Amino acid sequence: MSNSIKALLAVGLVALVAACADTAPVEEYVVVDPEPISEEPVYTGKYK
Repeated sequence: MSNSIKALLAVGLVALVAACADTAPVEEYVVVDPEPISEEPVYTGKYK
């Protein structure tokens, strides 16, 4: 193969890789558990 054909194939390959590259930004998010409104009563004994 001649050098011009090799150069065209190399440029085409680089263009194909650049076109297929994933350039979309990744969205990050944080999930926060809400705090309970009130706590459950704790059993402390019969007459305490």
